[in-house]
Amino acid sequence: MRFLAKLRIDGFMLGILASVLLAVVLPARGTAADVLDGATKIAIGVLFLLYGARLEPREALAGLRHWRLHASVLAVTFVAFPLIGLALRLLVPSVLTDELYTGVLFLCLLPSTVQSSIAFTSIARGNVAGAVVSASLSNLVGVFATPLLVMLLMHTAGGATVSPGAIVMIVVQLLLPFLAGQLLRPWLRGLLRHAAVTRVVDRGSVYLVVYAAFSAGMVEHIWKGMSPWALLAVAVVCAAVLGVVLGLTSAGSRLLGFDRADRIVMIFCGSKKSLATGLPMATVLFAGHPVGLIVLPLMVFHQIQLFTCAALAGRWGRAAEAAAAQRVSPEAPARAG
Repeated sequence: MRFLAKLRIDGFMLGILASVLLAVVLPARGTAADVLDGATKIAIGVLFLLYGARLEPREALAGLRHWRLHASVLAVTFVAFPLIGLALRLLVPSVLTDELYTGVLFLCLLPSTVQSSIAFTSIARGNVAGAVVSASLSNLVGVFATPLLVMLLMHTAGGATVSPGAIVMIVVQLLLPFLAGQLLRPWLRGLLRHAAVTRVVDRGSVYLVVYAAFSAGMVEHIWKGMSPWALLAVAVVCAAVLGVVLGLTSAGSRLLGFDRADRIVMIFCGSKKSLATGLPMATVLFAGHPVGLIVLPLMVFHQIQLFTCAALAGRWGRAAEAAAAQRVSPEAPARAG
């Protein structure tokens, strides 16, 4: 891992690529696919159980008082993003196929990330408590908002639909474990101290879902018509969407009069989309559809947002450290010299 860090290669993305390659070489079929489906659901339930256990109730209540910040993040996530997704319908079929556009639109309907939003906010010296609440609130709202938005908007994306029963399945699979984590938090504190355990569950659940989605794609032979140019088009569209939203959140946070720490929260929490939440939702919402193709834009967007936001967080963090150093007495450098 140190070798990868020196090369600035993200081990998480390498794990996702390895899951994809494994699915290409050795896809799960028959009984193995059924076992994989059960294991994936269990892993996702444990993941959201840990999400609930991580969030300190007092911290959440204190952060909820900053309602203008959280409302702004939710507005970008569930209003601005979907509008951008609908506008991208103009790219079909000249740039995107119907299936790929469905994936891009689904990407625009998802909640924000949790871990990376908080991590990047911390690196950039932003309002970490605000990021915890905004990202967690976005995921809680997304459990209900994303399926409802899919029901309302996906008829524009080539016929993919979702039944109301799918919402119940998502609540059982995502929300109930989260609430259980809140209730079991006193007993899970010792487990949460071990970062390796939570990291294995966190990343392992994503790897399982990626492998399951791409295995299904290989079994159904949905990749035969996928060209390199189509993949490049998806990458360009995802990069453009991220650029537009980064500009929107930056300008909007200034217009709303947020200070530097809160602007960082709005930019990072408002511009991200959750791979960990989106992949399991896709398997439920798009049962019977080419899930592998639909989640492809999400995985591409996730990689682009990681690299872009990591660069921004590092730059803003260094700027904050430099500003703090300038506030030190000018005599200190002389004594140090």
